[in-house]
Amino acid sequence: MRSSPLPRMSRRGRVTIGVLVGVFVLFTLLGWGVQAWTDWLWFEEVRYTQVFTGVLVTRLLLFLTVGVAMALFVGANLWLAYRLRPQLRPHSLEQATLERYRMLISPRMGTWISLTAAVLGLFAGLSAQSRWNQWLLFRNGGDFGVKDPEFGVDVGFYVFQLPFWRYLLGVGFTAVVLALLGALAVHYIFGGVRLQGVGDRMTNAARAHLSTLVAAFVLLKAVAYVLDRRAMLLEYNEGAKLYGAGYADVNALLPAKEILAYISVVVAIAIIVFSNAVMRNLVWPGISLALLGVSAVAIGGIYPWAVQTFEVKPSARDKEAPYIERSITATRNAFGLVDTKTTGYAANNLVPPATLASDTAVVPNVRLLDPQLVSETYTQLQQVRGFYDFGPKLDIDRYSVANKTSDFVVGVREINYNELTDQQSNWINKHTVYTHGYGLVAAPANQVVCGGQPYFVSGFLGEKAQEACSSQAEQIPATQPRIYYGERMGPDDYAIVGQAGEGRNAEFDRPTTEDGGEQYYTYTGEGGVEIGSFTRRLLYTIKEQETNFLLSEAVNDNSRLLYVRNPRDRVEKVAPFLTLDGDPYPAVVGGRVQWIIDGYTTAATYPYAERVNLQTETADELTNRGTFQLARENVNYMRNSVKATVDAYDGTVRLYEFDENDPVLKAWNKAFGGDVVLPKSAIPAELAEHFRYPADMFKVQRNLLTKFHVTDPGDFYSGQDFWQVPNVPDAPDSGQKQPPYYLFTQFPGQEAPRFQLTAAVTPNGRQNLAALISGSYVDGQPRLEVLELPDQTRISGPVQVHQQMTNNANIRQQLNLLSSNQAQVQYGNLLSLPFGDGMLYVEPVYVKSNQQDAYPLLQKVLLSYGDGGSYVVLADNITDGIKQLVDQGKRAAPSGGTPPPSGGTPPPPDQATPPPLTGELAEAAQRVQAAIGEVKAAQTSGDFERYGRALKALDEAMTAFQQAQQAAAPAGASPSPSGSPSGSPSPTPGG
Repeated sequence: MRSSPLPRMSRRGRVTIGVLVGVFVLFTLLGWGVQAWTDWLWFEEVRYTQVFTGVLVTRLLLFLTVGVAMALFVGANLWLAYRLRPQLRPHSLEQATLERYRMLISPRMGTWISLTAAVLGLFAGLSAQSRWNQWLLFRNGGDFGVKDPEFGVDVGFYVFQLPFWRYLLGVGFTAVVLALLGALAVHYIFGGVRLQGVGDRMTNAARAHLSTLVAAFVLLKAVAYVLDRRAMLLEYNEGAKLYGAGYADVNALLPAKEILAYISVVVAIAIIVFSNAVMRNLVWPGISLALLGVSAVAIGGIYPWAVQTFEVKPSARDKEAPYIERSITATRNAFGLVDTKTTGYAANNLVPPATLASDTAVVPNVRLLDPQLVSETYTQLQQVRGFYDFGPKLDIDRYSVANKTSDFVVGVREINYNELTDQQSNWINKHTVYTHGYGLVAAPANQVVCGGQPYFVSGFLGEKAQEACSSQAEQIPATQPRIYYGERMGPDDYAIVGQAGEGRNAEFDRPTTEDGGEQYYTYTGEGGVEIGSFTRRLLYTIKEQETNFLLSEAVNDNSRLLYVRNPRDRVEKVAPFLTLDGDPYPAVVGGRVQWIIDGYTTAATYPYAERVNLQTETADELTNRGTFQLARENVNYMRNSVKATVDAYDGTVRLYEFDENDPVLKAWNKAFGGDVVLPKSAIPAELAEHFRYPADMFKVQRNLLTKFHVTDPGDFYSGQDFWQVPNVPDAPDSGQKQPPYYLFTQFPGQEAPRFQLTAAVTPNGRQNLAALISGSYVDGQPRLEVLELPDQTRISGPVQVHQQMTNNANIRQQLNLLSSNQAQVQYGNLLSLPFGDGMLYVEPVYVKSNQQDAYPLLQKVLLSYGDGGSYVVLADNITDGIKQLVDQGKRAAPSGGTPPPSGGTPPPPDQATPPPLTGELAEAAQRVQAAIGEVKAAQTSGDFERYGRALKALDEAMTAFQQAQQAAAPAGASPSPSGSPSGSPSPTPGG
C-alpha cells in the first residue's frame, strides 16, 4: 500500500519562516559585528591589537578546520552509506514501514546529508574554537629542560603537546562514532541492514563499510592507550595519596596498557580481514571485540588491582617511596619551592629580653594599622564627598619619607557609582560629570595620632587636621592624582570625557579647601576610544543600547569613551593567557598612580606534581572583602611570570616579564609576536621598588609547604610532620583561614629589615606554632623562607595566643571597659614576630562607636612574649607595651622559678584605686573632655577647618594634662598609663 505524501507548506508560511530566520541571523551577525568592532577599537586604544587578532584568527581557523573536517567525514560516510544501498529489497513488513521514510528522504537526500553534516560541523567547530589556548601552546611551546622520571620525556611535551593531542583524539572518537551511527541508520532505512526477512541481515557493502568504521574506532583506542601511558603521570595515585604513577601503575598498569595497544591493532586488522575477506560475517569480528573487552578488564583492571592489593598495600611505605619522592621533587619544582630556605629557630626564650626596648629593626616597624579595619576610617576622614570610596580593604606598600623606609597603608579615593544620589545618577551626571576619583591617601602603618587615627602623609584634604596632630609635613608626591581607572569600577561604569565646550569644564574634579567650592576639569589624557564621529556614536549606541550617544549635546567631536575601567579586568582582557592575582594595589610611580597586578602562568599537566584548585587554595577571610575570588582552576604548575601595570589616569597597560626562565610565558609571548610582554630590563627602577611578593602565589606555596616541607618519602607517607594554616585568631569557629600579612621587618638570619609577606602555620591537628613562612624579594628575585620551630615547642600559635591574651583576667576587665552598648571592640592583624630567641605577638585593639558614621580608632595594643600566656600586656601604645614587657622580664623568677602573673605590671597597693583628681590636674582633665566633645561636634558638622582646630586643641589639652600629671606625681615616679584620659594615646610614633 502506497503511503500518501506529506502535505506541503504554503507559500506564505515559507516566506514567514524565511523572514524570521533572516531577522534572527541579521541581529545575531549585527551583535557579533558590533562586539568585534568595539573590541578592536578598545585593543587599538591599549595598543594590543596583536592579542585581539591572534586570538580571533586562531579561533576562526580552529572553528573552520575542525568544523569542516567533522562535516566532511560524517557527510562522506552518510553519502557512502546511501550509495551502497541495495537496489532490490526483500518484501517484508519492516521494509513496508520504512518505505514512508525513504519517500521523504530520497528526493532531497543531498540536502538532508548536507544539513546533518553542517549541524554536526557547527557544534564541533564551536567546541574547537574554545581550544585556542591549547593550540597556541601546542604550536609555540618549547622544552622545560626537565625530563619526567619515568619515560625521560621533556616536561614540555606534557604541558604543551599532550593536552591538544588528547583533544584531537577525542574529536576522532566523536567523528567515528557519529559516522558509525549515521551510516548504520542510513543502511537500515535503505535496506542494507535488515532485522526481518530471508537472507543475510547485512549486505556485503554495508558490512564492509560498518566494519571499517569499527576498525577505525579500535585503532583510535590503540592510540588512546599509548597516550594514556603518558597521562598516567598526571593522575591521582590512591596508594601514595599523591599525583603521578605509583608502584602498581608503573609495574602493572603501564605494561598492561602497552599490551592492550598491541591487542587493539590486532583486533582492528581482524575485524577488517575476517569481516570482508575470509569469513564474510560478523562472528569473528564480534569475538575479537569481546576479546578486547575481556583483555581490558583482566589486563588493565584485575591485574593492577591484584598488584595493588596483595603486593603494595602490605608494604606501601617502602613500595611507594620512590614515587612519593618523584611527587615531592616535581611539586617543589612546579610551584617554585626548590630554593625555599629553611632555618631552625629554637624559640627557647620565654622571657622578654631587655633588647626589646632598644631594638631598631623589628619593634619600631610593627604594623598597627589593619588595612581592612581602617578602610572605614579612611572613608570617614578622607572621603570629602559621599560618592567617594576607598573600598572594603586598603593595601600595604612601602615608601621612604623623611629618609626612612616603612610600610604604609594606602588607598585610592575612587568614585563609587552606587553611592550617587538619585539626582546624580541620571545619564549625564553618571557618565559625563562624575567621571573620576582624586588622590592616593597614605598613612604610615606603624603610627597613629589624634586618639587612634592614621597619620595621613598623602591626601589632598585634611592636611590641616593632620598638622594639628604632628609637625611632619612630608608628602608622597603625585603630580597626576586623578583616578579614571580603579577597583570600584563596574562593567557598566563607562565615562565620556574630553567633551567640554564653550569655555567651561564639565567633569567634577574635587572640592576646594579654601572656600568650600568645587573645581571642574577636562580630561587631557590619551586614554579612551574617540567617539567624535557619527559612525562611532552609532556604534556605541548599539553596543550600550543608549540613544544619548547620538542625542546628547554632552557628546561632541572631542569626546572619548573610557570603558573596561577596572584594572584587573583591563589586564585580563589584554592578557587572557594569564591568571591574575586577586589583590591589585596602587603605587605612586613617576608622579602618577599606577595599579600593579601580579600575573601568573599556569598549567595542569606537569607530571607528578600536586594538583590544586586555585579558588580553594587562595580563599581566606579577605576573599570578596577587598580581594577578588579566583576562578575554579585546577593547576599543578604556577609561576609569577608577569608584573602588569595600569595607569590610573589614562589606562595604559604594560606587561613586564618578571620570570625570565618560564617556558610557558616564552610560549605565549612567541604566540603573539614576541613583543606582548616587555623584557625584565624594561622595568623602571622606581616601579620595581614597589613590587611585592604576590599574595595568591604565596597562599598556594604556603599551603603546599604545609606538606611538602617534608622531603623524606617515609616521613611524608606517615604525615606526622605536616602543618596546617590556622583559622582567623579572633574568629576560629568561622572556618576561614588567617590571611598572610605584609610587614616591613627583619627575621632571624636576614641582614636588614625587608618588606615581606608572612604567615604562621601550626602542626596538623594542634594549635601551637610550628613555623613562620615569609616571601620577599632579594635583589629583585623572589625568596621563600621558613623559620621552623622544634616539634615540641611551647610557643603558642595565633589562635591560642589571642585566646590567652583576651581571656587574661586583668586584660579582660580592661577590654570590657572599652566595649559597651555604645561601642564594640575590634581586633586587628595578630602579628607573629620572632625576636630574641622567642616570639613576640602584637595585636592592635580598635574601638568603634555604634553611632552613625563612626569608624574604628586604635585605642590599645595587646602584646605577648614567650609561650603566649606568661607575659601579656594591654598598653596604650607600642612603646608603653614594650616597656611593660621588658619590666616583666626583669622581674622574672630565676631559672626554674615561676614568672609573674600575666596581664601587665600590677600597681602598688597604694595605687590600686587612683585618687580623685584635684587642682590643676582636674582642670586639665576637664579641658581634655571639652576638647574631645568639640572634636566630635566638628566631625559631625563636616567642617574640616573646624575639625583641624579641634584636633589641635585636643593635642594641646592632652599635653597640658600630661604636664600637670607629671607635676602632681611624687618625685621619681612615673605617671600610670591608666591616668591617660579616655584611654587616648598620645601622638607619638609607634602608637
